[in-house]
Amino acid sequence: KPKTKRAKRFLEKREPKLKENTKNAMLIKGGNANSTVTEVLKDIYAVKKPFAVLYKKKNITRPFEDQTSLEFFSKKSDCSLFLFGSHNKKRPNNLILGRMFDYHVLDMIELGIEKFVSLKDVKNSKCPEGTKPMLIFAGDMFDVSEEYRRLKSLLIDFFRGPSVPSIRLAGLEYVLHFTAVDGKIYMRSYKVLLKKSGCKIPRIELEEMGPSLDLVMRRTHLASDDLYNLSLKQPKALKPKKKKNISHDVFGTTYGRIHMQKQDLGKLQTRKMKGLKKRPAEKSAEDGGASPKKSKSA
Repeated sequence: KPKTKRAKRFLEKREPKLKENTKNAMLIKGGNANSTVTEVLKDIYAVKKPFAVLYKKKNITRPFEDQTSLEFFSKKSDCSLFLFGSHNKKRPNNLILGRMFDYHVLDMIELGIEKFVSLKDVKNSKCPEGTKPMLIFAGDMFDVSEEYRRLKSLLIDFFRGPSVPSIRLAGLEYVLHFTAVDGKIYMRSYKVLLKKSGCKIPRIELEEMGPSLDLVMRRTHLASDDLYNLSLKQPKALKPKKKKNISHDVFGTTYGRIHMQKQDLGKLQTRKMKGLKKRPAEKSAEDGGASPKKSKSA
């Protein structure tokens, strides 16, 4: 139990919610990271800000062999995504991209950097901090291979940013493009330029902004299907309720069934005309009998 109000507020932020907070990422430098890996971590931190934590000190750990230090950092910084950079003779310029579930490692994919162009090397205007990117995935491998399918899901989780209720056209100014071809993954980032076109819809041009990476997949550590499905489970309160008596046809038209009480057609108001007037005998029958005749006055 918390002893102070500050500790109570801290624990309340960590409690499970119906709508979870935006996922934070921690970027960790390995014990033998070189300048290339360090620059990659800095550039991805610049893209991911403010939903990221960059650890500047070196951490001697091997995530594929021992995951306790990653889980400790995840609890400490409340981050469910991580990017670990290292370099050695066997695996040069190495990145490990992963995510957590309940502060335990769920998925990890190891990627090797073959070519890197940093933000500083591209002398173009940059997007402001915290811009939500548009993600584009090209290549059949993202749909065919299970490992690439998990990598796509992992990249979406890592770069998607906060959930927004509405979108404005001027806010769509940043594109992250991932291409999988010939066993390699090409990451490119572009700034969207809205040019005049002479009509309402502007002409779109893409200007390379950086960083750009040529990656190759190395080792993978994927969660089992049961654990993966458990991590995707949603609370009942968020599931949409099924609406009764509503159906859709193949063209998308919505049909609704309405239940009404039985109508009494005898009380239906019709057009007033002499031919439809009720005779005295019909009126008396409706009243329950003939009305008594009036006696003549003497």
